[in-house]
Amino acid sequence: MSKILEAFDAAKAAGIPVAVIRHHQPSADSPIFRKGTAEWELHPEIQARTCDILIEKTLPGSFTETPLSEWLELHQVKSITIAGYMTHMCCDTTARQGMHRGFKVEFLSDATGTLDLENSAGKVTAEELHRSILCAQQQMISEVLPTTLWIERIRGESH
Repeated sequence: MSKILEAFDAAKAAGIPVAVIRHHQPSADSPIFRKGTAEWELHPEIQARTCDILIEKTLPGSFTETPLSEWLELHQVKSITIAGYMTHMCCDTTARQGMHRGFKVEFLSDATGTLDLENSAGKVTAEELHRSILCAQQQMISEVLPTTLWIERIRGESH
C-alpha cells in the first residue's frame, strides 16, 4: 500500500489528475465487494486523500460501463498509470483496455499486488501470478516500471 500512496501523492504534487476506481458487485448476495461491506470500502489512507474523480465499477475493467474514457478525454490525458489491486484482474484488464483505446500505459510493478490463487484450473502463488502478469504487460501492453522511477520521471529527475 505504501507504494500506491507514494504514487498518488507524487501525481497530485505534479498536477496529474488522479482517478480512484472502486469495484463493487451489484448482487446483494455477492460474497465479495458488496456495497457497504469492508471489502468495498476504500483503504483509509486513500479515503483521507483528495482524488479528482471516484469511479464505481462492477466489472474488472475500469473503462467498462464507467465515465473513465470521457473523463480522461476531458482532461486531455494521453497516458495512464496503473496502481492498485489486483494485478491479475482489475489492473491487467484496465491496462489492456487503455492500450486498446490508444493510451500509453504505465504499470507500476511495486504499486500493484495480488494474492495466491487456487481453483479448478490450478494453483499459483501471488508472487508467480504477479510476475507473470508483469511480464505479459511488458511484452506489448504497458511499460512496467517501479514507482521510484515513475516518480523521478514525473518530477523531471530521470536521466
